[in-house]
Amino acid sequence: MLPIAEYISENYGGKVVEVGIGYNWIVALKLKENGFRVVVTDINPIPIKDVEFYIDDITAPKLDIYSNSSLIYSIRPPPEIVPFILKVAKIVRADVLIRPFGNEFYSGKLVNYKNERFYVWRDRF
Repeated sequence: MLPIAEYISENYGGKVVEVGIGYNWIVALKLKENGFRVVVTDINPIPIKDVEFYIDDITAPKLDIYSNSSLIYSIRPPPEIVPFILKVAKIVRADVLIRPFGNEFYSGKLVNYKNERFYVWRDRF
């Protein structure tokens, strides 16, 4: 299993939202396979099937997309949108997981899980 999908599957349940899915659907599809309600967003129309997709701009979000989620996550997001993801998560009371694009440093807890590194914000919202 993919390390990020495995970590999410072990620590979350219900609805999860991926911000900025682009054309890398592997984590979202694996989570769907694991029984999650997976919602994905992007600012462009993406032809993904089998998960809920919404066109949304995280800098001016439609909050109902994110409500009732246990986790909002993003795989290699542009660093400038991370503060907006954190803001939305705080409003809807969800945890956040960010897999950085490169060597960006964030204020969340750095997690090294099966040779994958990502940041998690938990229990602060």
